Amino acid sequence: MNCKQNQKINQVKESTLVVGIDIGSTTQYARAFDWRGIELGKVFKFSNSRGGFVGLKDWMQHLKDKHGKAEVIVGIEPTGHYWFDLGAYLEDEGILLVMVNPYAVKQTKELDDNSQSKNDNKDPKVIAKLVIEGRYSAPYTPDGVYADLRVLVNNRKRLIRELTQVKNRFARWFAIYFPEYTDVFGDYESQSSMLVLRKACLPEEVITLGAEGVNQIWRDAKLRAVGIKRATTLYEIAKQSIGLKKGTAAARYEMNLLLQDYDYKKAQLDSIMKEIERLCRLIPESEQLLAIQGIGLITVAGFLAEVGDVRRFESPRQIQKLAGLSLRENSSGKHKGQTTISKRGRSKLRAILFNAAIPLIATNPEFRELHRYYTTRESNPLKKKQSVIAISCKLIRVFYAVLTKGVAYDPQKMMSDIRRPAAA
Repeated sequence: MNCKQNQKINQVKESTLVVGIDIGSTTQYARAFDWRGIELGKVFKFSNSRGGFVGLKDWMQHLKDKHGKAEVIVGIEPTGHYWFDLGAYLEDEGILLVMVNPYAVKQTKELDDNSQSKNDNKDPKVIAKLVIEGRYSAPYTPDGVYADLRVLVNNRKRLIRELTQVKNRFARWFAIYFPEYTDVFGDYESQSSMLVLRKACLPEEVITLGAEGVNQIWRDAKLRAVGIKRATTLYEIAKQSIGLKKGTAAARYEMNLLLQDYDYKKAQLDSIMKEIERLCRLIPESEQLLAIQGIGLITVAGFLAEVGDVRRFESPRQIQKLAGLSLRENSSGKHKGQTTISKRGRSKLRAILFNAAIPLIATNPEFRELHRYYTTRESNPLKKKQSVIAISCKLIRVFYAVLTKGVAYDPQKMMSDIRRPAAA
């Protein structure tokens, strides 16, 4: 048992009331225990409301007074976003809130009754027992600019997903009514393409306009990248189109709706990106991160949103563990299994780092050389994906140093960190 778990166990004293809560969308269930795991009182059911929270506090105070307890530790199993309001209330009231791993709850719930059953009465007990054993962690809710960044980065991800859905609807529309359109415009999102779609999205509308009419659309918008040649190609293809000729009035209406959705989502996305950039500028060290070749605003904002203030960590290894990038060995006796990453942590942070490492290898000379070294060294060469993961961990260390020490990224130091075999 490690030192930190000992500290957590010691935090649960004879004078401590341990409360386990099973979180739900509208209703929560709580059970209370002493430091030895003996239950105090009956199951307490309360609603996800101000009145419910006050009732929970009064119930815990009653048990404290009755059994002579001095402090309370509340343990929960995080379930989506439903615990946020309760967590904020307990924090305001000065009540210690801790979290247990949902996987640990699942693995240990059979210990009491040898049953895999899950119910609202059973789970609070399992949660409380894990707290008593020191198998919990303190929740971190970002504050200030980090809280704003987390909300906006999550909203950006949602908008990207919704914009992708709109683009899929575009693809379906073209496949039905004008399949040849994307042969003329490789990127239908280009300005020249969007101008045509607003005026003449159907083959018969293009034919009515003619090549000169299509070209006039671009000339009125003062576009120079396209001209009569492209307009003629579109006109000729429209005449040969195999697109569906029925329901064209509704098809034009559908295209208008798609264009409205597209414009709205793009405007929202642009607005969010401007706000994300403004918030990042409020963190002085972010300028140093953005100065690293191959690192963009999305990577920096995503990292800060998921990690928060890095100064709360004692070393970059803790961030590596938070991202689920710590190594997990699978060995027993003479058998030595493959070493993999744990994948226990914030999956969003892990994805941000992995997606940042790939373009970093392509555009940053130092990281590209590091990747080459990892994959070609004589001793224990890594596979390409393993190297990308190793570079993700290296990126954590670089970010940690820049954000905690306020130093600029040093390419020469980066290169000197590459361990090379001594010359023979």
